[in-house]
Amino acid sequence: MINRRNFIAGTSAALLATQALSSTALAQSLSGSTRDALVFDAMGEIRVNYSRALIEAIRDSGLNAITVTLTDPKVYEQQAYNEAKAAVAEYDRFLAEHPDLLVKATSAADIERARGQNRIAVFYLFQNSTQFGRDLSRVDEFYRLGTRSAQLTYNYQNWAGAGCKETRGSGVTRFGRELIGEMNRLGMLIDLSHANESTMLDAINVSSAPVVISHTACLAVYDNVRNTSDTALKALADRDGVVGICQIRPFITDAGPDAALPAYFEHIDHAVNVAGVEHVAIGSDRDHRVIEMSDAYLAELAREEGENFDLKKWPLYIDQLNGPRRMEVIWDGLRKRRYATADIDKIMGGNMQRLYQGVIG
Repeated sequence: MINRRNFIAGTSAALLATQALSSTALAQSLSGSTRDALVFDAMGEIRVNYSRALIEAIRDSGLNAITVTLTDPKVYEQQAYNEAKAAVAEYDRFLAEHPDLLVKATSAADIERARGQNRIAVFYLFQNSTQFGRDLSRVDEFYRLGTRSAQLTYNYQNWAGAGCKETRGSGVTRFGRELIGEMNRLGMLIDLSHANESTMLDAINVSSAPVVISHTACLAVYDNVRNTSDTALKALADRDGVVGICQIRPFITDAGPDAALPAYFEHIDHAVNVAGVEHVAIGSDRDHRVIEMSDAYLAELAREEGENFDLKKWPLYIDQLNGPRRMEVIWDGLRKRRYATADIDKIMGGNMQRLYQGVIG
């Protein structure tokens, strides 16, 4: 199955291997300090057509755990259910093909188990709740298949609530309350990325467990419909939730990819100031490979992204974070901004580990 989270845009496995091994200047002058810290990407990409060399480069950069999106979040009804089932099977096969590098993670204990074996713990996420339809038994079905988190919404209205692009959307609906209750009962983490503010605030209040906004940026720093207000950040922190700061350049700044990195750290700083350092994480929402903006890649993006594609906003990446060693770049950047080592450890992975221990067990 080829979809938004799987396509390679015409890039061969051999090219991926070459990119992983070279990584240009990203690997230069880095301290390697991530090796002593837990590094957890709250929402990033490890695609099923990544080469072994690329996976090794990602692991060797210090990444210990990652939550990945399984399938296209833009589909509804039976198609959403069918594609979600197929995506779980597809990722299960992929992880089984790399048993010495990757672990299918279903509990917080899997993070330390994978770390001790020099493997990456991979958690499954759906970026919508449309695969559940209005059938709460499907929550249990996907939980048994290994899914441990799901967003209530993507960009638009669904049965559970409203996405960030709904101009007159609801907050959490009656069904959404029932869905939250079932996810809480099972220990499935509720992700509020892409939700509108009403849905975010309702869900934070309704949920009996902390929630995550796994990939977003700060609305007060840069005005973008996908970004999160200080009101929501404070509410999230008050209920012991965690926010992951994403690396999608158009959500962060008007600066070009070669000049955007300082703005990225401004979003982290702001989230820490508003929510507290115990509630901030890294949620890249990005490929852990080197992206080259070829014509073939752009054509594939246009097909996959549909109305979300806007050539003026591409490339999405920040130059210094365009590659498998991105988490080292972030660790070193936080160190240079004089964050205490203990606080860097929280942002880079400790906060997500605590959240997963408390919610999914």
